[in-house]
Amino acid sequence: MLAGLPVEADGLDPSWAIEQPKETGATFAENARQKALHYARATGRWCLADDSGLVVDALGGRPGVLSARYAADLCSPGAARQQIDAANNAKLLAEMKDVPEGRRTARFVCHLALSDGERILIETSDTIEGRIGYEPIGSNGFGYDPIFIADQTGCTTAQLTPEEKNQISHRGKAARRFASLLRELLGRIEATD
Repeated sequence: MLAGLPVEADGLDPSWAIEQPKETGATFAENARQKALHYARATGRWCLADDSGLVVDALGGRPGVLSARYAADLCSPGAARQQIDAANNAKLLAEMKDVPEGRRTARFVCHLALSDGERILIETSDTIEGRIGYEPIGSNGFGYDPIFIADQTGCTTAQLTPEEKNQISHRGKAARRFASLLRELLGRIEATD
């Protein structure tokens, strides 16, 4: 998505041994900003951070910012991501068992923030609307993908290929918007140099 921009994108190098920041924000935006600022300060580089999750209307917005660790307390310490994902899905489905079809609305939310270590340079958010299914279906993706039925497709996001999912997903849409905003920012910087 950053093709054609004069930037080089790298992931965090595990050898840097940077401690993960605590995610204390009440919103995806707050957590993304915290992470972007933290890693930019630790690396001395611009850093892009993401905070994403699932918001279920019938549950008052839960799991929300706790999406990745919604049922972590039900898993053994150091549990594999797949075990935690399965526990999260099982907990959510149990909480939704008596919720009728018309009230199972939900959305995935992604918030991206880019920091230079001093301030947030760019931030953007996007969503994908859908509903919670009754059982896991599909083997692609991760997290809540097997139980999230996207409005645009009528199937779970775990039934989509990675390419299909990227076209409609909250993260894919936010990343495309981010690339456009980054292009504008770099143009302004170049114009002042």
